[in-house]
Amino acid sequence: MTARAAVILAAGQGTRMKSPVPKLLHKVGGRTLLDRVIDTVEAAGCEKIIVVVGDHSPGVRALVVKRLGEGAVAVQDPPLGTAHAVLAAKAALADFNGDVLVTNGDCPLLQAADLNPLFALRASGTDLAIMGFKPVDGLLYGRLILGADGHVIRIVEPKDATAEELAVKACNAGMYCADRAALFGWLDRVDNNNGKQEYYITSIVGLATAEEKKVRVNFAPENAVMGADTPMQLSQAEAIFQARARAHFLAEGVAMAAPETIHFSWDTQLAPGVQVEQFVVFAPGVTVETGAVIRAFSHLEGCIVHSGALIGPYARLRPGADIGEDAHIGNFVEVKKVKVGAGAKANHLSYLGDGTVGAKANIGAGTIFCNYDGFDKYETHIGENAFVGSNSALVAPVRVGAGAMTGSGSVVTADVPADALALSRAPQQNKDGWAARFRAMKIAQKAKK
Repeated sequence: MTARAAVILAAGQGTRMKSPVPKLLHKVGGRTLLDRVIDTVEAAGCEKIIVVVGDHSPGVRALVVKRLGEGAVAVQDPPLGTAHAVLAAKAALADFNGDVLVTNGDCPLLQAADLNPLFALRASGTDLAIMGFKPVDGLLYGRLILGADGHVIRIVEPKDATAEELAVKACNAGMYCADRAALFGWLDRVDNNNGKQEYYITSIVGLATAEEKKVRVNFAPENAVMGADTPMQLSQAEAIFQARARAHFLAEGVAMAAPETIHFSWDTQLAPGVQVEQFVVFAPGVTVETGAVIRAFSHLEGCIVHSGALIGPYARLRPGADIGEDAHIGNFVEVKKVKVGAGAKANHLSYLGDGTVGAKANIGAGTIFCNYDGFDKYETHIGENAFVGSNSALVAPVRVGAGAMTGSGSVVTADVPADALALSRAPQQNKDGWAARFRAMKIAQKAKK
């Protein structure tokens, strides 16, 4: 197979997003737009990826460097059009021999299956393969003018198109694939004889056809190539992503009574047989094994839920939560960086942060793992079959041994041996008649006002 590379255009200003966050760092499905496009070109087999960035977005550059290395960065400065942007990657691809895909960095719904036909066209003898689509409203898009043989003759921008050309449904998605040497050969010859004095990549179509090269188009669905240039488009992309995810998990055997209320992330993993109730959010990094039940209004992030576990309702699992088989994490319980053993239960109103809970331990309502002293985090470890009484505060670092118990309302600051009972509350005192005397006093005071 011919080697594949990708040039991702990510140097735009993104001013229409009206946000201090660079456009390509906004997220769909919990993943940045640029990360999603990189994921896609990697899945399409691109072994070398160059991302063209601008000096105005150091955050975008930092993402590229962190993920792909410094060698994957090409800088377009100043921005002089799309052809100029791709030429910024020329030096980085000087030693590459094979097909180069040019795509935009703000297409979060693009998938490898949408790109593979371009490489297939190249393999079948097409010199320049173009991604096209047929939008419901083509007002803003360049039209693909096709010859009688179906080959692309030219691309006409709306402002330059005749009435007949504006009636053409085939539009340019801005993605191209060609041999590296041919692509940069055409780009080197693109001029800027236009109103904006910019170098447009669409000009390579005319250059290729003038050489009698084969220029063909593959059409993708409109939502596959849609950009996310504004908050509205970002929300539309998110809605499409969520609809895709819901359909996928339903087809895989995940039970959802109200799928339209459930939100997924790009890497959510739910096994067949999982049940998800209404209004659940799966933030990035969640794995749920078969037989687990996620009850309504729960929020999960960076965690794993093992088979048969019951989560919620109104539970919050934060990064590092590891919920064992058949364990219960109930309403208004928050778990962060705690491994909960099989069959353990924390059913009500508790915070478990940093540590472990042994198998079949019971955590009473109102229990708090006091894991932070304002400077450092410390761990709490609860042994198997231990019973932590309601309203207990466990001041880390501390261990409650296997089978041990803590009395309700205790503040536990020292380790509790196995099978022991820890009590730290003050002895109760009953003052006979005090409440009646107090009420009488208050009533008398009120009567004098």
